[in-house]
Order: sequence, then structure tokens, then C-alpha cells
Amino acid sequence: MIFLTVGTQFPFDRLVRGIDGIFDKGLIGEEVFAQIGEASYKPRNFESVASLDAKVFGKYLREASGIISHAGMGTITGALDNEKPLLVMPRSKRYGEVVNDHQAAIARKFEELGHILVAYQEEDLQGKVKELKSFVPRPRKNQAGVVAGRIRNFLNGLNEPK
Repeated sequence: MIFLTVGTQFPFDRLVRGIDGIFDKGLIGEEVFAQIGEASYKPRNFESVASLDAKVFGKYLREASGIISHAGMGTITGALDNEKPLLVMPRSKRYGEVVNDHQAAIARKFEELGHILVAYQEEDLQGKVKELKSFVPRPRKNQAGVVAGRIRNFLNGLNEPK
């Protein structure tokens, strides 16, 4: 089962519609279950709900063979923590889906690191969905010490006279 999630803050009709269209072509060979928010577009080819409580969401995340999502940090880290292949499509300012293109920047970085697949536009989805079946994400290395050091340096800098 592929788990499609768009996060909890806003619907993401462009992604849901794109996956539904790929399903129409018979190119998704397994069940899809989706969490789509308060969307105006309702998929024809798979079951969807507006939201899931955290426990049920976690269950779908753990049991999925692959995940398709917006490029939200919560879903990205959840997929990596559960060693799940993840395909993201960043929300875009151009379409009024976000106020800036931070999701594209996040997606680009995680893609460069080999952690996720990215479809930047709807027309990229079909090829990336095919890749999702065999994609093995590169494991993420914990760099808590590096992050803590940066925070420490920042905080120490606040105490220095100006």
C-alpha cells in the first residue's frame, strides 16, 4: 500500500489529482490510501480521508510500501526514520499553495543527499512513481553534535560585547 499524505495545514489538490490521473492510466499497481486535508478535489481511484490522528497516521507510515507527500519536514523525517521510500512534490508559491518556495529548497537538499525522490511538477509524477517501487533511500546520519555545536556558538555569540 502506498500512503499519500499532504500534511495537516492545507489541502494539496495538484498532488492528489496527479496521483489519481496516474492511477487512471493503470500505472500504480497497488492500493493507495490518502490523507488529503479539506480538499476540493476528491480522488476517484483510491480511498481518502481529510485527516488522521497521530497514532493512525504513524500506523500508515510504518505499514506503507512507499510514501508520496508534499515536502513537509514532518513527513520527510517520518519516512526516513521508518526507512521508507518517499516521493515528494513541493508545494509552490506560483500556484498559491505556500507563501514562499521553502518546500522546493528542502526537497532539493534531501534529494541531493539521496534520501528522497522529487517531482517538481505534475508531469514529473508518473516517472517518479515508477522509481518509487525500487528506490532505496540513503540512510540519514544523526548529526546532533554538529547541530548542538552551532547552537552553542550562536548562544555564546549573544553574550559577547558589541
